[in-house]
Amino acid sequence: MDSNLAVIYLAILVGILLFTFVNVVPQIFKNRKIERNFSRLRNKLSKEKGTTQEYYELASIYSEKKVYSQAVSLFQKALKAAEEEGEENIAVIYNGLGFAYFAQEQYDLAIRQYKEALKTKPDYVTALNNLAHAYERKNLTAQALQAYEEALKYDPKNSTAKRRAESLRRLVTA
Repeated sequence: MDSNLAVIYLAILVGILLFTFVNVVPQIFKNRKIERNFSRLRNKLSKEKGTTQEYYELASIYSEKKVYSQAVSLFQKALKAAEEEGEENIAVIYNGLGFAYFAQEQYDLAIRQYKEALKTKPDYVTALNNLAHAYERKNLTAQALQAYEEALKYDPKNSTAKRRAESLRRLVTA
């Protein structure tokens, strides 16, 4: 009887360790990689001018860390560098900048950035979803519904746009 209890206890312990190894260890490695990139980019960009990609990466890390004021500054530097480099794929930068403004509840500025992203890439579904969400926060239901429907034109399987558009349609028709 005691040996059965020991085996059960050991099995539970091994299960917990296995769960921890599978779920926690990869997250630790991911965080270490992000921190290395953060440190490297911050050091480099404090000493010299960076590329569009470097500014964008550091701004994205600041966004993940929820330091949005720093992210805004770096996204703006990324846009300036992109202009100087003749970079054409700037929609993601505008979208990131919009997200940083949105997170600070500066919805008008966020909407402006999302629209800029869509000017350069009209089929950018993420920017359409984000634009619609910003419209929702400003209680602009008709514009939000229109943006979600536009997203569904490009990506009919977009679950967020489907769910939110259905909800907004009910509000508009009620």
